[in-house]
Amino acid sequence: MILLTAELRERLLANGRQPDIDHVPVVKFFNPLGAGVWLASELDADGDRLFGLADLGEPELGSFSLAEMAAVRLPLGLGIERDLLFEGMVPISVWADAAREAGGIREAERVLYTAHRARSQDE
Repeated sequence: MILLTAELRERLLANGRQPDIDHVPVVKFFNPLGAGVWLASELDADGDRLFGLADLGEPELGSFSLAEMAAVRLPLGLGIERDLLFEGMVPISVWADAAREAGGIREAERVLYTAHRARSQDE
């Protein structure tokens, strides 16, 4: 799977040019066989260093390498995947707080999506 489409890459690069903003995550990557979820909100001009929330057992804001993620080889010929249905909805700081409170990104996703749906129905 291509981890970043041209459109996603451009959105991440645009966010990367505005580093002092609390951006909404653009893309979610995950390990289809176990632990490992990453939400990326920015991409540096080098085209490799992403900024966002990584969860390899404990959620943490920071930078991670797109090339390293693309190089991961898992059993059954799998690799790191991109969640095609992901919607960022809220800034990365909200994701980080929710993930820390809920125990991980996957758990936070359920909480945030439920709250988002409830809010949308009220409007």
